[in-house]
Amino acid sequence: MALIPIAVTLLALLGSAAVGDALRCNCTNCKSDPECETDGACMASIYYEKGKEEHVRMCIKRNDLVPPGQPFYCLSAEGLMNTHCCYQDYCNSIDLKVPVPRTAGDWTETGSSWGPVELVAVIAGPVFLLCVLLMVGVFLFQYHQRAYSHRQRLEVEDPSCDHLYLAKDKTLQDLIYDMSTSGSGSGLPLFVQRTVARTIVLQEIIGKGRFGEVWRGKWRGGDVAVKIFSSREERSWFREAEIYQTIMLRHENILGFIAADNKDNGTWTQLWLVSDYHEHGSLFDYLNRYSVSIESMIKLALSAASGLAHLHMEILGTQGKPGIAHRDLKSKNILVKKNGTCAIADLGLAVRHESITDTIDIAPNQRVGTKRYMAPEVLDETINMKHFDSFKCADIYALGLVYWEIARRCNAGGIHDEYQLPYYDLVPSDPSIEEMRKVVCDQKLRPSIPNWWQSYESLRVMGKIMRECWYANGAARLTALRIKKTLSQLSVEEDVKM
Repeated sequence: MALIPIAVTLLALLGSAAVGDALRCNCTNCKSDPECETDGACMASIYYEKGKEEHVRMCIKRNDLVPPGQPFYCLSAEGLMNTHCCYQDYCNSIDLKVPVPRTAGDWTETGSSWGPVELVAVIAGPVFLLCVLLMVGVFLFQYHQRAYSHRQRLEVEDPSCDHLYLAKDKTLQDLIYDMSTSGSGSGLPLFVQRTVARTIVLQEIIGKGRFGEVWRGKWRGGDVAVKIFSSREERSWFREAEIYQTIMLRHENILGFIAADNKDNGTWTQLWLVSDYHEHGSLFDYLNRYSVSIESMIKLALSAASGLAHLHMEILGTQGKPGIAHRDLKSKNILVKKNGTCAIADLGLAVRHESITDTIDIAPNQRVGTKRYMAPEVLDETINMKHFDSFKCADIYALGLVYWEIARRCNAGGIHDEYQLPYYDLVPSDPSIEEMRKVVCDQKLRPSIPNWWQSYESLRVMGKIMRECWYANGAARLTALRIKKTLSQLSVEEDVKM
């Protein structure tokens, strides 16, 4: 009896080997044609959606039939979804039924006629064959092993989310809305992410950094930002994608994550991170181009504090969110949205705090933050790396420097300063840690706050917040939530429309 599952598996493998290059299948989600062609397999699937049976028929490419012998796209989920892959023309026209989970009594009844030897054979045979197939698969796909393992770790696939992919008329906003209201809040399913990423058309390069390049891309008529990491920055790419897919992270003042994917063109592997596109670019670019009104200054400052407060906040519960510290907050890592508010971006260096185990999840890469924005305790290496609040306090110091950049460009009574980076008058354009330590820790200097700011309540409040963000003692600094509340009150007094 152990030969039966082995024979079925071998027949499936022989069938897959005999597939031609132009296999025709029925297709339920093809716009213009109820049929499709593939070099892989036909797939039929059925699942329940809101108590209703949903049938799916489609083509699967040969490259997606991994691992060999038991492709992920052909797996069923007992009681949830029944999936069937086949390798003959129109073979996916069959009607499937969602299987009913078997009870313990069923197993007892069917197993009672088998002795110990038969049971061992039935179990060991398929397991042995599966091990052989896995070993062959690892050997054949060794070149892609690392990228493949990353896809597995990032996967948040759920059969109930398949309808997101199948609906061809959905925009990105529709997909993200469905995702955020479905309860997970952790990102689109990997199947949808890969579909989106691989149908984006790159338009123009809009930025470069040490990680790689940023492009503006098009997907179904809408703009998206595509951050393309160089292959040596694989850890940063994976870490940032991992952080963005933290449960309950999505927030209006944190950059909207869409997809992560890797693209192998045969010569090198491109690592893509797809996010919302904001035409104004970074806060650094925005402040270089424009001065801002008092109302705009408050909107920028309040929205940045709101984003950081959500990042820092821990939400308890099964659908909770760990506390996250940014660790590289600066004006170049904050984007300006069309409505004049901020969205915090670049989470590649972020750390997460798991309160249940009281552990800090620190990224295993060699990058450090931006020296100019490093808090005193980071510069002199006295920061307590085992205490999560230490990282939050370092973020607050950096936020105070960003506020100084914004307030300098505030046009009050026709007066405003030209844009400058923090400590522009005290250190070189690319300062070393030693140069920053001398200014910030030894001399205890901070960016200067002009006296004329005292003539305007908003600038006076901003100056006070900055000073309380820059204390040498991290524990004495304000929290992001306290800053948010202070600026919310100021926005009401100044009648700012957020």
